[in-house]
Amino acid sequence: MSHAVVKITETDNTSLKKSQQQAQSPQSQNSSDSKTTALLNGGLTASATHLFNGLSTAAVANAHAAAATSYSSGASGGGGSGVNSTLSGGPASGINVALAASAATALPSNGLQSPYEHYRADDSNYTPIGQFYAGRSVFITGGTGFMGKVLVEKLLRSCPDIRNIYLLIRPKRGQEVSARLTELLNAPLFESLRREKPKELSKVIPISGDITSEELGISESDQALLCRTVSIVFHSAATVKFDEKLKLSVTINMLGTKRLVELCHRMMSLDALIHVSTAYCNCDRTDVSEVIYAPPYNPDDIISLINWLPEDILDQLTPRLIGKRPNTYTFTKALAEHMLLKEAGNLPVAIVRPSIVTASLNEPFAGWVDNFNGPTGLVSALAKGLFRTMMCEKNYVADLVPVDIVINLMIAAAWRTATRKSNNLLIYNCCTGQRNPIVWSEFVKYAMTSVRKHPLEGCLWYPTGDLRMNRPLNTLNCILKHFLPAYLLDVVARVMGKKPFVVNVQNKIAKAVECLEYFATRQWRFNDDNVNSLLYTLSPKDREIFVFDVRRIHWDKYVERYVLGFREFLFKQRPESLPSSRKRMIRLYYLHQLTKLVAVLLTWRFLMSRSKRLNDLWSAFLDNALKMARLIPFL
Repeated sequence: MSHAVVKITETDNTSLKKSQQQAQSPQSQNSSDSKTTALLNGGLTASATHLFNGLSTAAVANAHAAAATSYSSGASGGGGSGVNSTLSGGPASGINVALAASAATALPSNGLQSPYEHYRADDSNYTPIGQFYAGRSVFITGGTGFMGKVLVEKLLRSCPDIRNIYLLIRPKRGQEVSARLTELLNAPLFESLRREKPKELSKVIPISGDITSEELGISESDQALLCRTVSIVFHSAATVKFDEKLKLSVTINMLGTKRLVELCHRMMSLDALIHVSTAYCNCDRTDVSEVIYAPPYNPDDIISLINWLPEDILDQLTPRLIGKRPNTYTFTKALAEHMLLKEAGNLPVAIVRPSIVTASLNEPFAGWVDNFNGPTGLVSALAKGLFRTMMCEKNYVADLVPVDIVINLMIAAAWRTATRKSNNLLIYNCCTGQRNPIVWSEFVKYAMTSVRKHPLEGCLWYPTGDLRMNRPLNTLNCILKHFLPAYLLDVVARVMGKKPFVVNVQNKIAKAVECLEYFATRQWRFNDDNVNSLLYTLSPKDREIFVFDVRRIHWDKYVERYVLGFREFLFKQRPESLPSSRKRMIRLYYLHQLTKLVAVLLTWRFLMSRSKRLNDLWSAFLDNALKMARLIPFL
């Protein structure tokens, strides 16, 4: 399948041609080769030293020694073979290319060249999505993760004639994959299937493997099984930790994708490969279209880099490598898209880019969530009374998208990719900001109302909070409202002979806030025309079964169900405990008001003791108040 470009602007076209001419220039190639040779032969010459600009002298020396050692071992068949194989690809490849950032321009890769055809009732060629999946076998990576679980459940419930669902599962803590699968299928998410269609669960088959291993760690017999039977692949395995080490992030998000594509090339009847990326992989630009943008580095060179540089040197290089992106997650996801474009060849591929994935809207039931990632952790801390202030532009769009919306889009995208053959690699920005936006202040308001209406058991304080863009003021509030009470509570816990924990919780919250702050203080415009066009190719019945129209979200009701969801599924608190929790919340409210009153009085008393004029005013006020009180008859 050739990957033709969607329309790009004349400016982008010109810049793209210039970059291609520069890449083809012999002078540029020779310069590039000399830098690489200088670096790998152990001599950090002036032409190569700039690659490590910003590192300490000791770090450069360590990189020098590591490069020499890695090159030497590579020449003898050791760990540096990846570098040698990269260099053998010709003058355009090499580590120097990886470390020389290129301009981010739209690649000639993807998008629609013709509009989607709207659904017509008289279209005899239309295949309903459920019918399309009948008799098919599906392979899923990341099936034990948040999104993967919802995908498995939805396929089993809404595509009842599906043949098999193969899940790539890694043995974990001595637990075999079969045991992990049993644990997965016993989760509350699959309760309705266990009750109504228990036989459907037998269609889920574990495949032992590891996304970080060669050939995904899958045995030859299982590889043969997948290549023979699978026609749809969903790739959602990824590390979503924002502060992940570069080496592991590259291994999972990039190498894992590359190894999966290699397996897909061997599948005899593959009709669709759906790769799950993120809308924020291009967060270095404010307007993001449904195209693949040129990455800052050659993905293969970054892979070579993590293979021969020591991890401590990689950690020091990471900030310069990721550039304007905030973390290794968005960086490696951007590179993975470009690598997929290059490696896919004639495979039928589509990419789904969700924004901030949150609790389910409706399926399998409203408010389901199984982790504290992203806003969930912060709203949970708010509900506990532990979180009161953060850096956030309250009028910016909070691009949140429910997990079942994303899953329904993925299923429909696979259907579309398989049934309407195209020469284009299609990308779907799965976001809410364009068609049903909610700003951060509204989200916080709805969340605050809901956590007070449906309080958690054991809430430590009355939930309140503010969004600020004044960093010194926010820091002061963090000290006074987060850490000072945390240390006081831990001192009380030690005195009572209990284990202190509040400071540790506040440190975790501060780390989570730091990761989210980048996204809460910036705003993006994600074009979602492909998603909207895909929606209208579905029949009315399929639109009701596989809902991904974000305009159906009513944010106030959704946030309330979100709060009830993490109360039940994360904190394991039953609805029957709500009456007692509400009584406690009323007591906390009056305690909170009393505390504010005491704080005001103490502040006034402090100021009064420092000023005779204020002292006189206060005395006069008390005298007048006492005189007025005496005028009341019953006193």
